Amino acid sequence: MPTPRCATRCATCGSIFDPARIRRELADLEKKLSDPSLWSDPEASKPLMRDRKRLEQLVSDDEGLVRRTDDIEAYFELAREGEDVLADLEKGINELKTFAEELEARTMLSGEADPLNAIVTVHPGAGGTESQDWAEMLMRMYLRWAEQQGFKTEMNDYQAGEEAGIKSATFTIAGEYAFGLLAGESGVHRLVRISPFDSAKRRHTSFASVFVSPEIDDSIHVDIKQEDLRIDTYRSGGKGGQHVNTTDSAVRITHNPTGIVVQCQNERSQHKNREKAFKMLRSRLYEHELEKKRAESKKLEDSKLDINFGSQIRSYVLQPYRMAKDHRTKVEVGDVDKVLDGYLDPFLRGYLLAKRRGTAVAASGEDDLEV
Repeated sequence: MPTPRCATRCATCGSIFDPARIRRELADLEKKLSDPSLWSDPEASKPLMRDRKRLEQLVSDDEGLVRRTDDIEAYFELAREGEDVLADLEKGINELKTFAEELEARTMLSGEADPLNAIVTVHPGAGGTESQDWAEMLMRMYLRWAEQQGFKTEMNDYQAGEEAGIKSATFTIAGEYAFGLLAGESGVHRLVRISPFDSAKRRHTSFASVFVSPEIDDSIHVDIKQEDLRIDTYRSGGKGGQHVNTTDSAVRITHNPTGIVVQCQNERSQHKNREKAFKMLRSRLYEHELEKKRAESKKLEDSKLDINFGSQIRSYVLQPYRMAKDHRTKVEVGDVDKVLDGYLDPFLRGYLLAKRRGTAVAASGEDDLEV
């Protein structure tokens, strides 16, 4: 019986990792990390620790491929001997396929900023309470996704809506390749549903925008001139400061040349809020420069469209049918409730694959989900 095609393909993929070289690099890195003097400078050890985690993951990936392909080959041997292993073989092949798809997506995260944490900002579009409620649903969706990935989250700024939802929210998702995975989420997201705020129970369409930037560390230099900044302090409000913070500890920083505004009110200390706000500003400016380069080379669609019809990257339809669809990659998921509870993997992987193949299309109004 010939070797199963899927096992052959995945075994070949394993050679891409060059496990012998990776293990040598990991051994060399362990020697550097064993130097006691290194730990006197925590900032210097951070990139080394990140590299070690990355190499350990590659070793684990290679071992996972070998283990799964060996299991499948063993099942084929048993089948040749007359054993009934069809169910186990089918299960093993499906597991290998899922594992290989995960690896395929991970190998596409090769950008300089891809391994970094992600700073996510959510803003409602026009529509008042409807859009503000939708923005809060989106915020919860990303926080639930992060929780399912085992990532840590921290709220940096939260502005509650007057009746429901949020006026804006900025939070950090800390985890390996958080930015690389979420970078494609920047853009306008649309919700179609029967409004819970409409006594006539009419169908409403709401919009909210998402912007994702990498939380850069000191290994990436960003030049910020003090004279380009306007720094304001104000009284904190909303989650993290509401009913507890009675001083003007919240900080808002405006970068005049670009118009980028960041703010932080999560901490009771103005000094800590200022420090976090500067970190957010550095990340936004870094992403701003990357966007300029992408625009020049026309490799990435513009994610700064109006928060309105015809500009959405994804639609979430709850009425008259139920479906979530990405308009750039055409990926669809019928269980929209599962998506809103954090099941984003099909969309994230679909965008990475389409980006690599050059098949992702810009958001447009040509939408077969119009209702």
